Amino acid sequence: MLNRLWGALFLLSALACVWQWLWLGNDQIFALWLTQLFDMAKLAIDIAIGLAGMMAMWLGLLAIGERAGLIKLLSKALAPLFSRLMPDVPRGDPALGSITMNMAANALGMDNAATPIGIRAMEQLQRLNPTPAIATNAQILFLVLNTSSVTLFPMAVLLYRAQQGSAAPAEVFIPILLATCASTVVGLLTVCLVQRIKLWDSVLLAWFGAMMALLVSVVVMLAGYSTEQLQQGSSLWGNLSIFALIITIIAVGFWQKLPLFELFVDGAKQGLTTTVQIVPFLVAMLLAIASLRASGVLDGVLYGVRWLVEAVGWDSRFVDALPTGLMKPFSGSGARAMMLETMNSHGVDSFAGRLAAVMQGSTETTLYVLAVYFGAVKIRDGRYALSCGLAADLAGICAAIAVSYWFFG
Repeated sequence: MLNRLWGALFLLSALACVWQWLWLGNDQIFALWLTQLFDMAKLAIDIAIGLAGMMAMWLGLLAIGERAGLIKLLSKALAPLFSRLMPDVPRGDPALGSITMNMAANALGMDNAATPIGIRAMEQLQRLNPTPAIATNAQILFLVLNTSSVTLFPMAVLLYRAQQGSAAPAEVFIPILLATCASTVVGLLTVCLVQRIKLWDSVLLAWFGAMMALLVSVVVMLAGYSTEQLQQGSSLWGNLSIFALIITIIAVGFWQKLPLFELFVDGAKQGLTTTVQIVPFLVAMLLAIASLRASGVLDGVLYGVRWLVEAVGWDSRFVDALPTGLMKPFSGSGARAMMLETMNSHGVDSFAGRLAAVMQGSTETTLYVLAVYFGAVKIRDGRYALSCGLAADLAGICAAIAVSYWFFG
């Protein structure tokens, strides 16, 4: 799907350029198109160079945290919850351990570790599948939880904001947390209703009650704050949370007498490798987006959406960040490129730049996750997995827009 989408974007922009040349007499359109492509290719490399050091630092720290057993600790805490949400999976089955480890890795922002663990969990769930070509209830719920992006520390988004020169990279921390909670709750409840899971179970009530209490507490605590106070508070708590996480990782590793320096270096190497792997995808998607922007297609689509929004009397500033939200269900690299392009065009600390960052952190790439996880075990019929995943995406995007207006005015 991504291959055809990428080609279609270029062909659409080419048709728009030819139309402008023939019907509008714009002789400079081809030069502008090429200039935009060359500039965006250079921007992708500049972003990758700036990102390499921060990726190395973060993955180096996470290597220490993984060796120190922090993921296993989170896995034990989540195990009772998943045993209720997946009653068809026997207690003590290895799949539950892999599922909780996957969720723990996602919560810590360890995407590189979460994906292989998630594939292993899907394979273990497939052992229990009586009809291998059709997804089970447990597999669908696990996939929707992944697509809803249960992330407590959206480090990738914060790193991109820092690399782009944001004055306060962590000010989107609380908005992302609220938006991703909304997508997770909607995705989880949608699956539970379809599967008729007993939500009144004491363990489930305790977990859902705690989640809702946390969200309500945050909303009530921030209700009386001004826009400036909200931004300052989000930046403070975001920085404080990340500071506490880093110190906790190092302190636990030091207490366990782990080879901290060696583990950090090994993780940092993986961070550099990850950055190199990202660059080709980043260049490809930024070039496609640049072609759309230069040809006028992207501006034309946004103009139409903005006209409709203003026609009903709504504020239209969110429209500039909408490409990130619309691309997110289809392509993670595409959404990341849209976010970076929005930051580059409007400013990293503009309303559109902040909203694009919140959208990027609010959900996961539904179609990609579905293709990778179901494809790994050769499931052809995902039943209602896609609709539930898209419901979570829609909730995350709507929550991102609402929260961004609340925090950033």
